[in-house]
Amino acid sequence: MSLLSQAPPPPSVDQLPLLPTPLEEPYNIVPTNDLLPEHFFLRHPELRIATNIIRPAIVALRHVGDLRRPPFVEQHDSSMDLLDWLGAFFGFQKDNVRNQREHLVLHLANSQMRRRPNNVDSLDPAILPGFREKLLSNYTSWCSYLGRDSNVRINDTCQSDSRSQSDSRRELLYTSLYLLIWGESANLRFLPECICYVFHHMAMELNEILEGSNSGRTDLPSPSTVGENAFLDRVIKPLYKTIEAEVASSRGETAPYSDWRNYDDINEYFWSRNCFQKLNWPLDLTSDFIVTSRRTKHVGKAGFVEHRSFWNLLSSFNRLWVMLILVFQASIILAWEDKKYPWPALADGDVQVRLLSLFLTWSSLRFLRSLLNAVMQYRLVSNETKWLVVTLVMKNLVAAAWCVLFVFLYRRIWSKSPDREWSRDDFHLLSWWFQDRRFVGRDLREGLMDRVKYALFWVAVLATKIGCSYFWQIKPMITTTKTLLHLDNSRYEVHFLHIIFNNSNSTFAVGLLWLPVILMYAMDLQIWYSLYSCLVGVLVGLFSRLGVIRDVRQLRHRFLFFVSAIHFRLMHQELLSGDGTWSSKISDAIRRLKLRDGHLHPDKILKRPVEANKVSLLWNKIITIFREEDIISDREVELLELPKNSWDIRVTRWPCFLLSGELLDALNQAVELADVPDKRLWDKICKNECRRCAVIEAYDSIKHLMLNITKYRSEEHSIVEKLFQDIDHSLQAQNFIGTFEMNALPQLHAELISLLELLRKPKKEPAKVVTVLQNLYIVAVQDFFKEKRNIDKLIEDGLAPKRKGATSDLFYDAVEFPDSGIFYRHVRRLHTILTSNVSMQNTPVNHEARRRLAFFSNSLFMGMPHAPRVEQMMAFSVLTPYNDEEVIYSEGQLRKENEDGITILFYLQTIYSDEWKNFMERMKREGLKDDSEIWTNKLEDLCLWASYRGQTLARTVRGMMYYDRALKMLSFLDSVSDDEIREGSIGLDPMSQLSESNGLYKGNYGAACLKYTYVVAHQSYGEKKVKRDPVADEILYLMRSNEALRVAYVDEVSRSTEEKDYFSVLVKFDQKLQKEVEIFRIKLPGPMTLGGGKAENQNHGLIFTRGDAVQAIDMNQDNYFEEALKMRNLLEEFRVYNGRRQPSILGVREHIFTGSISSLAQFMSGQETSFVTLVQRVFANPLKVRMHYGHPDVFDRFWFLTRGGISKATRVLNTSEDIFAGFNCMLRGGSVTHHEYIQVGKGRYLGLDQVSMFEAKVACGNGEQLLSRDVYRLGNGLDIFRMLSFFSSTIGFFFNSIMVVLIVYAFLWGQLYLALSGPETITSTGEDDNKKALVSLLSQELFFQLGLSIALPSVVEGSLEHGIINALWDFIVMQFQLCVVFYTFSFGTRSHFFGKTILHGRAGCKPTGRGFVVHHTTFVENYRLYSRSHFVKAIELGLILVVYASFSPIGKYPFVYLAMMVECWFLVFSWIMAPFVFNPCGFDWLKTVNDFNEFLKWIWYKGGVLSKAEECWETWWLEEQDHLRTTGSWGMICEVLIDLRFFYFQYGIVKQLGITEGISNYLLSWIYVVVALGFYVLITYVHDNYGAKRHIYYLAVIGWMKFTTYKPKDLLTSLLAFLPTGWGLILIAQVFRPFLKPTIVWEIVVSMARMYDILFGVIVMAPVAFFSWMPSFQSMQTRILFSEAFNKGLQLSQFVKGKRIYRHT
Repeated sequence: MSLLSQAPPPPSVDQLPLLPTPLEEPYNIVPTNDLLPEHFFLRHPELRIATNIIRPAIVALRHVGDLRRPPFVEQHDSSMDLLDWLGAFFGFQKDNVRNQREHLVLHLANSQMRRRPNNVDSLDPAILPGFREKLLSNYTSWCSYLGRDSNVRINDTCQSDSRSQSDSRRELLYTSLYLLIWGESANLRFLPECICYVFHHMAMELNEILEGSNSGRTDLPSPSTVGENAFLDRVIKPLYKTIEAEVASSRGETAPYSDWRNYDDINEYFWSRNCFQKLNWPLDLTSDFIVTSRRTKHVGKAGFVEHRSFWNLLSSFNRLWVMLILVFQASIILAWEDKKYPWPALADGDVQVRLLSLFLTWSSLRFLRSLLNAVMQYRLVSNETKWLVVTLVMKNLVAAAWCVLFVFLYRRIWSKSPDREWSRDDFHLLSWWFQDRRFVGRDLREGLMDRVKYALFWVAVLATKIGCSYFWQIKPMITTTKTLLHLDNSRYEVHFLHIIFNNSNSTFAVGLLWLPVILMYAMDLQIWYSLYSCLVGVLVGLFSRLGVIRDVRQLRHRFLFFVSAIHFRLMHQELLSGDGTWSSKISDAIRRLKLRDGHLHPDKILKRPVEANKVSLLWNKIITIFREEDIISDREVELLELPKNSWDIRVTRWPCFLLSGELLDALNQAVELADVPDKRLWDKICKNECRRCAVIEAYDSIKHLMLNITKYRSEEHSIVEKLFQDIDHSLQAQNFIGTFEMNALPQLHAELISLLELLRKPKKEPAKVVTVLQNLYIVAVQDFFKEKRNIDKLIEDGLAPKRKGATSDLFYDAVEFPDSGIFYRHVRRLHTILTSNVSMQNTPVNHEARRRLAFFSNSLFMGMPHAPRVEQMMAFSVLTPYNDEEVIYSEGQLRKENEDGITILFYLQTIYSDEWKNFMERMKREGLKDDSEIWTNKLEDLCLWASYRGQTLARTVRGMMYYDRALKMLSFLDSVSDDEIREGSIGLDPMSQLSESNGLYKGNYGAACLKYTYVVAHQSYGEKKVKRDPVADEILYLMRSNEALRVAYVDEVSRSTEEKDYFSVLVKFDQKLQKEVEIFRIKLPGPMTLGGGKAENQNHGLIFTRGDAVQAIDMNQDNYFEEALKMRNLLEEFRVYNGRRQPSILGVREHIFTGSISSLAQFMSGQETSFVTLVQRVFANPLKVRMHYGHPDVFDRFWFLTRGGISKATRVLNTSEDIFAGFNCMLRGGSVTHHEYIQVGKGRYLGLDQVSMFEAKVACGNGEQLLSRDVYRLGNGLDIFRMLSFFSSTIGFFFNSIMVVLIVYAFLWGQLYLALSGPETITSTGEDDNKKALVSLLSQELFFQLGLSIALPSVVEGSLEHGIINALWDFIVMQFQLCVVFYTFSFGTRSHFFGKTILHGRAGCKPTGRGFVVHHTTFVENYRLYSRSHFVKAIELGLILVVYASFSPIGKYPFVYLAMMVECWFLVFSWIMAPFVFNPCGFDWLKTVNDFNEFLKWIWYKGGVLSKAEECWETWWLEEQDHLRTTGSWGMICEVLIDLRFFYFQYGIVKQLGITEGISNYLLSWIYVVVALGFYVLITYVHDNYGAKRHIYYLAVIGWMKFTTYKPKDLLTSLLAFLPTGWGLILIAQVFRPFLKPTIVWEIVVSMARMYDILFGVIVMAPVAFFSWMPSFQSMQTRILFSEAFNKGLQLSQFVKGKRIYRHT
């Protein structure tokens, strides 16, 4: 019998020891050890609830009983729990034990609350098995995969209720052991199966300890890691050192991936049974898996080898290219018959036979793929993977056999007679293929309905693509192709290619003609995918109820239903779902349908004061937050609030912006219908609920006002009271129209307005008030009553003073003014109701406030799960990795001026002018007397105001802390009693400034604080504290201001001059001690950063997060209080099945809050908005390929905790570290959903340099993704339709960009060849279908690329959410802002860096900040950033266009030429001019002159070794070649082959000059090149050594003119011919730099390259100088760039001239 079965029962709650400690131990969220009643944590009675909640979990952990005493422990301490016991046995660190204790206790406590929230006696027996199964599910799968028995030995057959205490203790021990291993694994957390291996053996040791204790043996087993920090030293460090050594062997990631093991390689070693044989346990440090300084031979790559090659596109997406090639071949075969439609050709027997050649193509492609896999994966072969050789060989043999078989069958088919029927046996063969065995990617299937949906999508896309390609691309080319194939080679004017291609000039010409068509055919699948995804995205959005409320105007019309939606969506589930019976479920479904269609009337809610007040409290809190953020003014608060029901008003007091104009409409109706019965008039008024409420509220408010400003018990008070009694009696008798004169109502209305205006004044004027009251009295008693009464009758009726003649003195001594501020607030509200005569559609004025209100109201009509009680919701954390961005703007930063005299504060004041006014209004309300005091008395508020409008950490922290405030608010609403609501003491007034700590959230605050944790992972925070960096003080300020904020950092402690210890530390600000305190300090095996910094920063902070879910938030994101209220609804999505699976990642939409800064920011915002809404909507449904994109997605924390974390960390390869979490999720059987009823703010880059470098980073990341094993496995493991979706949603988008550029190149080079070689003369005469096809091809390519792929999603999504008129208007405005120029420039950036990364790798991305763009970017900086990616390519294309215009027959016809080449010229213009069009002061003449002078200085500056690229041209030039230093041999060969294209200029143009005949013409031109090069070297030598600076150039020009007969035209022609040759030679020399650098040739190359860059700079600067010289062009450019800011009042004339329009104090 096991010792566990004899364990005593655990102590009860009352028996739980309260441990006295002299000093309170620092705790993170709640103290799990020190539970003394006088603990500071229990300073509020409400927080004692938290301790009661966690006690059952602590009791369960204290169940140590008579377990075997750990080594080096004399006796069981009464305070020891199971984690302490494991820590003592296995050598875990004490702080790791403390951290995981809190981790486990909080999770168990939250699970307890979800199941049985009222039970605090013991832990629910069903919690532990479920948690253990989820936590160890990956371990269980791993054991099953490797054929090993799990070492988790628990009887799972018995029911949870019948489990013994021993089983529960085993559950806790296994889960605790895994968490302790994970918490101390440091970088090994990226290796989930490695952790499984460690856990497997440690669980086995644990079993031996538990079972051996009762065996009676004296030699009890001991773990292999006994001792202090033994687990870290003996298990983690050897494995960590292996990773560290592999990273070091990568030589700074310059070595090929095949030469070293990354994180994935090391982890996938544990997918093989060899790990048990080689590593053993305890770890065998002599194993060839472990890398030490003494061992050089070790285990090689595992599972996959990353090769840098374009062949990865074929390897990873083989089925896509096979499909495209086969369809292309079939289309050509059918189109060759010259039939109008393809199906008549199918009747021809020969065509049928030709179509059978598709099988030959298929088998050949299959053989190519198997051969390619063998070549790319041969590095996997080792002594441990000998069978892999057999697999690779067999794959190639089988593929070759298919090729031979189909060749044989095809020859047999051709030999058959035409009339013979074919036997099915000729074609019926079985396919056999070996499948790779791997742990991930084994279950990628989706449910039946999901498969049907995305299959239908792709059937439609493919049908459209194939049809359009056939009729628009392939068929028009057939006639010209046949003509060219029958041309005689003598018709060609250029015969050099005749020699090379052996009489195949026609074939080569046909190839050049078809090349752009083939490229377009390969990429237009992405175009049709974009079109259909837009249509499907709109349909999905419509069914999701997006766009139900698009603006505040529609909210005003639907506000009554919106109140129902607030109650239905945000109140917890128990109030709505009834008892869980079928009837209650049906009722709930009906309510959901009514709410969705706007039929759920709020009467039932409003008739219950408690529920109405809860809704009012929630709405008013949102308005209060808006005021805190300064996006609305005090006045707008009064217009938007739902005021507390007071003054005995009988109806709901709706916000004023709903009631505006309603009273005046009712007055007009009363005057017009003065003769109708009361009921008819009232029925007409009651048709509008707001009008009815306005009338009743106005009457009740006037009644209460008049009675309050007249002294009680005075005669005037009696008269007023009697007057209202008469009115009330007539209303009750439905005789109001019969008693009173309706025409007098406007007079009463005017006098009441005069009275209210007097009461609103700060300084009261009693005499004027009395006069107005007397006027009111006269109108009321003389004009208002239809029955005319004399004074005696009035006295008798109580409507006049009893003293005759006292009417003139009426109200003189009877007026009093209340001191209550609430009274005058009601006066202002009544004045608004009486006076507003137009609809307040612009309330609030601020665009951001209107947008947030519209989205929040619309989201409540969308489908979302019911909200549980806060106690029953899933706990979650937010994790933000932070590096060195801005935290809070300091005074110096706000005052610092740029070169134009503009400060950040001025910029913000102008951009956010309305918010600045609201801020100053708030400051004055808080005590600011004069604006000049803002820099002294309110400096902290000023810095925060500015920081909250930038992309700062302060803004992110404020947004994430809204979760804390929202949970406390919702917790209060869940637990508040009816009496507390009715008491009216809970502060429904938004302007009361009632704080959360002042009693508002006196409900279950303890439960709320267990539900949310916020951790900022800042690895260098400790270093900044030591250096006294201001950033450390700013972060400390954020912790002091936000109690729930925690900061995790890595602390370096020097043990000696060479050795350091590293610790992972978590700190918080202690409100009791008023200082920063350290909570946990866990020792690391070494430096944290081995791979990608962000991913390892996230991994480092992940161990300090808590809860079931974790939300990944970037540093430049924001959150909103009203959105935080919906977080508990969102978390319930984890329990809803998404097809076959429950979600692992919940996708959340974003709002780009930087879109209003400038037109460039607006372009980026539109592009990003369409991606995070419409595009991701389609990714998730129906395509099922949504990933994680670094956005605010919510992860199933325990699912990812056991599967490698929320990102990958191999440097360079995982540049886009976030998306690999999505890859990993899909490969491991997870599911990703997307939800648009909740949003999070996100900032984007504001300047073109920032945007371009971001695009470059993303493009480089996608280039690296193509090399990764994740993309390979998904591309080959997904079904064909999901594979197409996966390709189009990731690599395909960037592949599309590079294909666009290649199409332009292919088109222009093809036309240039034809122009210089002759066939164009022939094909240009008569009807030329080829020319038409190519021109239309290029036009549709640019149109679709710039239109469908970029603009169409924005327009479609804008139409859905904001209306088609607004969307079209925004689109038109963007065209005038030159958005097409920006998008054209942008896809040039993507294509350059994507292609460069695949070909060479290490495509350098220069980092840029996220600050405001208030400075002018110099020409040097622009040239450095865009020279190689845009300028040089644009100049090359421009050169081709010029040569083509000069030598092509079409060049003689300008209109024809422009019609053909206008798109290409636009591309050239965009790539050259975009950096200056979107550059502040880009066309200022003085700046242009200064920029060019600085450019020349930069070019000629002779830098040294330490020179930076910003200072010296040569340093920059060498940096631009860094990728060639690390590229492979294939990269070098491809680079040389690509550069050879420049030599064709020389050959073709020289041949056109007709100097000699034949090939000697070309050879003679090279002699000229050599002579020119020698002449250049001579001039340079004389220039540098003899001081003949300018004279030598003069002599050279004179000599050229004297000894040659060249004309200027000849010089221009020579330049067109030989300049490309020189540039080609320079590019080739750069490839061979290692061989040329020691020689003098390299100095010549450097000198020539400098001259070429000067030439390029002059060419680029020429149009800039021209536009700068043109009058008014600068102002027009500024208007384009800052147009949105103009709408907000930005005075750009002062901006560009640097004039100050405000004065510093």
